Amino acid sequence: MMNNWFECKIKYEKVDDKGKGKKVTETYLVDALSFSEAETRISKEVAPFMTGEFSIMGMKKAGINEIFPSEEGDRWYKCKLSFVSIDEVNAKEKRVSSNVLVLGSTVKEAWDNLEKAMKDSMTDYDVASITETQIMDIFPYTVDEEGAKSDEEKLAEEIAE
Repeated sequence: MMNNWFECKIKYEKVDDKGKGKKVTETYLVDALSFSEAETRISKEVAPFMTGEFSIMGMKKAGINEIFPSEEGDRWYKCKLSFVSIDEVNAKEKRVSSNVLVLGSTVKEAWDNLEKAMKDSMTDYDVASITETQIMDIFPYTVDEEGAKSDEEKLAEEIAE
């Protein structure tokens, strides 16, 4: 199954160490089928952690092909990979880019975690760039034990009734 990642910006009031409230905007990544499902899912995911009201300031497709979580690390790094393949018709080398997210504490750790994740790759690739993102957390799509329907499927059924 292919993931469809949406980058969601959430604005809320965060209380600092001195007890003062400050408006902040944080970025989260959510796996969903559509923008409407992404909005529903991100609202459900962040609501328990927000002490007051929050608003979704923006959403966009993230263009992430794969995510490599890790036990160590607290920051998400976007890695642009360039894969080399041979066009069988023309016998020419072709490069295809792919964006992946890797968890790490530093760029070096992100590089090491990327190398670990890609060690079994059969395709030659180059790392074009590694940049730190503002992503706070990632919410992949999960199905509960009963095989529950997605929010979008439930909505479609409600509309049909």
